[in-house]
Amino acid sequence: MRSLRMVIIGWLQAFAAAVKFLTRIPLPVTIPYTDAHFRRSVVFYPYVGLLIGLIVTVAGFLLDPVFPASVSGILLVALWTLLSGALHLDGLMDTADGLLSHRSRERMLEIMKDSRVGAMGVIVCVFYIGLKIALTISLLEDRREEGLMLLMLIPVWSRNFMVTAIAGWPYARKEQGLGSLYRSARMKHAVISGLGAILLSAAILFLIFGWTGTAGLVILSFAFVSYGIGFAMAAAISRKLGGLTGDVYGALNECIELGLLLALVSYLYNVG
Repeated sequence: MRSLRMVIIGWLQAFAAAVKFLTRIPLPVTIPYTDAHFRRSVVFYPYVGLLIGLIVTVAGFLLDPVFPASVSGILLVALWTLLSGALHLDGLMDTADGLLSHRSRERMLEIMKDSRVGAMGVIVCVFYIGLKIALTISLLEDRREEGLMLLMLIPVWSRNFMVTAIAGWPYARKEQGLGSLYRSARMKHAVISGLGAILLSAAILFLIFGWTGTAGLVILSFAFVSYGIGFAMAAAISRKLGGLTGDVYGALNECIELGLLLALVSYLYNVG
């Protein structure tokens, strides 16, 4: 009985570690950051994504009757970004600075490690935030309820692919970095994470819309877009850097979120 209790506590600590690492949501617990906790925590990434998506969706429904779509869209993207402490956005900017410098592998890794943001990082960030705001405004204008409900699933699938990236490609740096803490994550963790994303999506679609023939198609669409963008980016970046880094994990998350949001808005716009 004691061993079962310790196992349960260990997995709860792993979930808390995932929440504390991926978000700025305060948790009144202290987590011993061991390799085991980091390794286990990755399987909870889709669940943390759902927590983020749920908060953004609820905020959307609260803001919608109070402000026009343009104001609500900006506030939602700000909340969406702040929930993670702009952790992944910082990774996107650092990755853009490094890869778009077109330098040697070693120099690109040095640039990405620099805490200062360069011109390419700023340019990419401006276009990224601008497009994300425009897409969110469009989502609010065209099909509010359906669009906001489906938006809840976007952080689930973007964070799910991060686990695949951690397990599927080598870490690019020899020295210890933030992303290197997850070196012990294996493909079995990615599989568990993927199954979690599917089950969470199925449960949300069933609770909101009821189980219809389109629910499976929605899940397949989210999986296709997220894995399609993720594999293409991770493979291309790994060829340049000899692997991936913590910054790249963040960049993958942001690009998959944007790709899923773009696909969702395009679908709702064309079927509406």
